[in-house]
Amino acid sequence: MLQLCDLYTRALMSHERVLCLDEKTSLQPRTRTRQTLPAQPGGVPVRVEHEYQRKGALNLLAAFDTRSGQVMGICRRRKRQREFIELLDLIDRQTPCEVTTIHLICDNVRMHHGRQVRTWLEQHPRFHMHFTPVHCSWMNQVEQWFSILQRKRLQAPNFDDLHDLEAKIIRFIDQWNETAHPFHWTAASFNKVLDTVDDQLAAAA
Repeated sequence: MLQLCDLYTRALMSHERVLCLDEKTSLQPRTRTRQTLPAQPGGVPVRVEHEYQRKGALNLLAAFDTRSGQVMGICRRRKRQREFIELLDLIDRQTPCEVTTIHLICDNVRMHHGRQVRTWLEQHPRFHMHFTPVHCSWMNQVEQWFSILQRKRLQAPNFDDLHDLEAKIIRFIDQWNETAHPFHWTAASFNKVLDTVDDQLAAAA
């Protein structure tokens, strides 16, 4: 946790970059059987048809730059090491050669450190993996961005099909990047969380 706190809060050298990676899984188009009705004067809320058609699901694999707030993402039907490596390739292409150290923060599931991924990392020595502790998804900043995506575009999903869903997710990423901003994490905020945990443990003892 202290290592991640350091990566999030210290001033980076010009050759460094810190990215948070994860997957938002099982994104479904959920095409409604009737049109959504907009809100009306007099306090009539938006009305969303509860019946929908299932048309498969997508996984969004995304990387959030902790200093610029820029997001890179791909949508795929499956979630394996192969798809994770596609995201790593995208990061590699979109990171200038002058950046010789790329810190990647993600959870410790197998697809993030399996044999195929380890082989790829050996061939790309500027990438360095850092794993969040167990049950600490809150420490991965891309999760904050996923919550924004959920509220802005996926709260009541109603897309024509998987292609429409993917196109609108990618469009949201492009729109976000036009005015991207980082999340302000400080060493004090980490200490506040740790103090709260210590207090809870002491109370349970």
